[in-house]
Amino acid sequence: MADRSVTFTGIRFENPFLLSSAPPTESENNILRAFDAGWGGVVTKTIGLHPVTNVVGAKAKFMRTAAEDASVSMKKRPGAALHSSWNWELISDKAIDWWVPRLRRIKEAHPTKVLIASIMAGSGNDKELRNWQLLAQAVQENGADGIECNFSCPHMDRKDMGSNIGKDEGLCSVVTEAVKEVSTIPVWTKLTPATRDMVVEAAACFRGGADAMVSSNTFPSLPMIDPDTLEFEINVDGLVSSGGLGGPAILPMALANMAKMTQAFPDKSFSGIGGVSDFSQALSYFLLGAGTVQVCTSAMLDSAIGPNVIKRLNAGLDAFLDRHASDGWTTVEDFRGIRRERVVLQSQIRRPEGDHYQGGYEAVEGYAAPDLVS
Repeated sequence: MADRSVTFTGIRFENPFLLSSAPPTESENNILRAFDAGWGGVVTKTIGLHPVTNVVGAKAKFMRTAAEDASVSMKKRPGAALHSSWNWELISDKAIDWWVPRLRRIKEAHPTKVLIASIMAGSGNDKELRNWQLLAQAVQENGADGIECNFSCPHMDRKDMGSNIGKDEGLCSVVTEAVKEVSTIPVWTKLTPATRDMVVEAAACFRGGADAMVSSNTFPSLPMIDPDTLEFEINVDGLVSSGGLGGPAILPMALANMAKMTQAFPDKSFSGIGGVSDFSQALSYFLLGAGTVQVCTSAMLDSAIGPNVIKRLNAGLDAFLDRHASDGWTTVEDFRGIRRERVVLQSQIRRPEGDHYQGGYEAVEGYAAPDLVS
């Protein structure tokens, strides 16, 4: 009989779909609504010891593209399709003292749901490492089932925070080890794609004792410049800084990173993020070896917490398992990772032979006819 549940890093999830750490998980009310809607897990907005102050005005926008001109813009246009989300939001603007009683109430209201607390501190000295430990102890003592260390926020100016940790294998290892020293619950590390090879940082986190990798946070990016006003489409006083690109646009890149890491560490645990709105995208992560999948952009566009998205994901999983009942597949674990080994070096891809090969310039859309040498 088909079973949606998964056990990931020792935690049982009713289903393998989580809301990721992002604006949808920044409040107690949203998290409660998400659990009521059917999400198997929620990762809180990243919690720090002290409150932060975000930029004036909009912190997140959605970019869309139109078939007729392939333009990408934050402007709403008839017939345009979602291309991506863009945000320059910092971590939670509520401090740990605000979160502690809310974590407790959320877990009391939904004891069978999985609550993962995302945390962040600095890494430049022993005091900052102790701050990681203080955060870890606070969330685990108040109901969190697991911890997600944010090594990936692309918006932190401090050189010892966010993605600046995730780009440094030494810091990845040291911070993970510090959190694991005090943690009695599983520790996940969320990585940044803004590095040369995520496998290096994943290895460092695993050396530090991480129970799972979360891949990945948003890609560093800039919003478009309006051709009429010559202003960035989102700005404050005409100024902009790098923000995070998420949603459908990053799915192929996120899958590539997931494949590299699951191949490098086939016996480790991975949670996939990037471009998921229905089961067909989640399936790609599972087939490459991920054990859970996290969702942000599509949920934000669906009543903030994605009630219709989670229904589609659960229905898609049920239908997929039903179609493959004859294969003996009853859970995600039965097909997880079965396409991981299909990803190989380019040199391992078979080359064509004989007179039919046209040097790669075949008569397909976008190519000119090959020059024939007499």
